Amino acid sequence: MMNLYSGTTDPFSHRCRIVLYEKGMDFQVIDVDLFSKPEDIAVINPYNRVPVLVDRDLVLYESNIINEYIDERFPHPQLMPPDPIMRARARQLLHSLEHELFSHIDALEKNQKGVVDKARVHVRDQLIQLAPMFTKQKFMLGDEFSMLDVAIAPLLWRMEHYAIELPKSVAAIQKYAERIFSRQGFIDALTPSERAMRR
Repeated sequence: MMNLYSGTTDPFSHRCRIVLYEKGMDFQVIDVDLFSKPEDIAVINPYNRVPVLVDRDLVLYESNIINEYIDERFPHPQLMPPDPIMRARARQLLHSLEHELFSHIDALEKNQKGVVDKARVHVRDQLIQLAPMFTKQKFMLGDEFSMLDVAIAPLLWRMEHYAIELPKSVAAIQKYAERIFSRQGFIDALTPSERAMRR
């Protein structure tokens, strides 16, 4: 059985939980208190961060690496495109999301004065730029839910928690978010602390 060491409010752990529940596999989630991490996290991950996946002798960290491993090992339902060109495009877009959106998560989580306001504006502006995509298609890569939707879902869920407001003109983003939030895999992956982030 796979074990996922997962932060109960950590957006990167949230990504991994979504993938595990979407796959409907046999796994165990080990909740980690981010403010009082057990010592064994530092032993299995040199960066002393979650998520960490332990699958027999294999130990993986970093959410995108964990999720691609799970997707390749348990190919149904497939979350990365099977075609090499489309898969490369998906990875490129995933890299852009990391750089443009998720690089600001730390500032949003720590809520540091001065830094957090810039992070909010940057994330809001990047999401506004993505909005036109969802007037033409249901998900990031078209009509099928994919790893890109998994990547952005925890951020969309935390918008209110991070005090990021989108203008009404980009309602397409909100509709896109609701499509993700209504998926059973997403619902099952939420921790009680994450459920409390939205009214």
